[in-house]
Amino acid sequence: MTTTAPGTAPGAAADVELAIGGMTCASCAARIEKKLNRMDGVEATVNYATEKAKVTFREDVSVADLIATVEATGYTAEEPAPVRTGAEAGTRTGADGSGGAERAADELRPLRQRLLTAVALAVPVIAMSMVPALQFEYWQWLSLTLTAPVVTYAAWPFHRAAWTNARHGAATMDTLISVGTSAAFLWSVWALFFGTAGHPGMTHPFELTIGRSDGAGNIYLEAAAGVTAFILAGRHFEARSKRKAGAALKALLELGAKDVTVLGPDGSERTVPTAELTVGDRFLVRPGEKIATDGTVVEGSSAVDASLLTGESVPVEVAPGDTVTGATLNAGGRLVVEASRVGADTQLARMARLVEDAQNGKAAAQRLADRISAVFVPVVIGLALATLGAWLATGSGITAAFTAAVAVLIIACPCALGLATPTALMVGTGRGAQLGILIKGPEVLETTRKVDTIVLDKTGTVTTGRMTLLAVHTADGVDRAQVLRLAGSLEHSSEHPIARAVAEGAAAEVGALPAPEDFAGIAGLGVQGVVEGHAVLVGREKLLAEWAMELTPALRKAKEEAEAAGRTAIAVAWDGEARAVLEVADAVKETSPEAIDRLRALGLTPILLTGDNRAVAEAVAAEVGIEEVYAEVMPQDKVAVIKSLQTEGRSVAMVGDGVNDAAALAQADLGLAMGTGTDAAIEAGDLTLVRGDLRSAADAIRLSRRTLGTIRSNLFWAFAYNVAALPLAAAGLLNPMIAGAAMAFSSVFVVGNSLRLRRFRPVEG
Repeated sequence: MTTTAPGTAPGAAADVELAIGGMTCASCAARIEKKLNRMDGVEATVNYATEKAKVTFREDVSVADLIATVEATGYTAEEPAPVRTGAEAGTRTGADGSGGAERAADELRPLRQRLLTAVALAVPVIAMSMVPALQFEYWQWLSLTLTAPVVTYAAWPFHRAAWTNARHGAATMDTLISVGTSAAFLWSVWALFFGTAGHPGMTHPFELTIGRSDGAGNIYLEAAAGVTAFILAGRHFEARSKRKAGAALKALLELGAKDVTVLGPDGSERTVPTAELTVGDRFLVRPGEKIATDGTVVEGSSAVDASLLTGESVPVEVAPGDTVTGATLNAGGRLVVEASRVGADTQLARMARLVEDAQNGKAAAQRLADRISAVFVPVVIGLALATLGAWLATGSGITAAFTAAVAVLIIACPCALGLATPTALMVGTGRGAQLGILIKGPEVLETTRKVDTIVLDKTGTVTTGRMTLLAVHTADGVDRAQVLRLAGSLEHSSEHPIARAVAEGAAAEVGALPAPEDFAGIAGLGVQGVVEGHAVLVGREKLLAEWAMELTPALRKAKEEAEAAGRTAIAVAWDGEARAVLEVADAVKETSPEAIDRLRALGLTPILLTGDNRAVAEAVAAEVGIEEVYAEVMPQDKVAVIKSLQTEGRSVAMVGDGVNDAAALAQADLGLAMGTGTDAAIEAGDLTLVRGDLRSAADAIRLSRRTLGTIRSNLFWAFAYNVAALPLAAAGLLNPMIAGAAMAFSSVFVVGNSLRLRRFRPVEG
């Protein structure tokens, strides 16, 4: 998908997004980015999390040149398929005819197969090596047989990545894993075939003495197999999380209507896929249907629920001449709409691009293990070579020198390091799932430590997201129960969301509602009918005025105060007199004020951001204790608000639940999606709060910070054990049981430290 860059002459510059394959860590992304930026006329950013490169290039550079550069660096690159919406998004397939989900599963299958192979074969090897009772006469040869497929087939991705890194003068976690497992395996093979380790009845006794050894009787097969299995488990878990990176776009694009009823010039109706609509087509939207695309109403009037796209909690009344947006819901009458924008030009498609741009622009967190490995790996390899040279220089013999050098590599092999991140992440995410908090991956955790500002969507996040009857003001001498019974009876016959709020509120207070003897809806004004012998009107003040009725001074004051607070005021009259004013609004959740206090206690500054009008937003902010408010903000402007806060130096978290929040959630440093919201918002977020309780946002940040702290302490101790034993290895004093005990103890420590996360408790309300 190539486009001309804005502000340039045609052909002068273009943008392209490339799908990158083969990256195993953030340093891979940095290497590709560096290579691309070395090309004349090319500016590139590569994102490890989304596996994409966004490139701007001059006309004398072709996309083929860019792909060739990436491939020369040791990775793959291709142009992604074009973005499609509506019905196209739902049927989109790959070149082989398979859907996106099937392709993702295909990509995960080889990794899963390698993991299962490694686990099945490594478990008996580790058991035999660690439990003397299991060491029968030729157990070491069975261990070799089981370990060989693990170190070759299962560990192949590490060896391949290490070779790619080595060709470009780099060392990462893959290098350490490859060198360590290979050294452990190859030395074990030498000891079995050419040393004394292959003799019948050889055992690994539990001797923790320090003494020199020529290595001829030592094997390290359990280290080679165990490290491979542990780290493959971590990679599989991470890969599953990364496969969801594009799901936000898929959910957003599939939100629109799949089919549409198009009207012919003669008034005939035919149903076609939304993708076949063209500008100027007229189409029918029945009550309860989604509007197929952006357009202008030419016939009919209705209330359109646009809360998913705009955040407005009150449905918008539309009539001929008004514009409507695709994917919004027709909550009232029959509409005929003339299409004004289709396909990639619609607001929904533009929002999809906003989400994608925000995801691509977000810097991926460098994995902690790779940061340390960038220094640790070259040092260990250098120390091993220095050890070999030093022993040879002292005339100690090739066997002793090689034993010491290999011991350095083996003790540095990151057995506990392979467990450090996956175990903490699995325990932390498992505990989060029990509490209704879903954490998408390790990259998310580091961000939670840095955020200092939290932006909250209003509708469905701070508020309930649905219209609720909040207050009833009656004229003197009028019975409240009668008001609710008569008004609720009429509104129960209407499909309007505000009418449903009145009917539900009335039924909850007075019980069963009587059936109206007569009913009629008046477009844009309200409803009228006969209930229990009374001629009843429910709706706007203008409806009463048409019947020569006025609100009493007390009711007028109540109406004005309700509207000043951003609520919808509904007048009720019967038998020629105004009897009451009802207040309907999107109610604040009972737990929201407490949630704001908890977020402040974590050092976060709350901000309210909404597409709703300012009066409503400020009323809600005052009720929950938020001082900073951005109101009447369209989806694309929400992204701009997040960006402006980031340019001020703030690290921004965003909590939202609607499609209108998806791009902002992706742009924010940390996106928290309410699980009661839309799939698009949930997939765009980094954390998902299954419950619709804002207090869980504070719990999610606390749990994420605690999990990150556990990962950091795990990494420290995983390396500390290795570093402490390196001098012993270099001095030739590394008894294999000491090495095995150090590795086992470090692994046990890491697992035990991670299991402490199971005791995490949310703050009691």
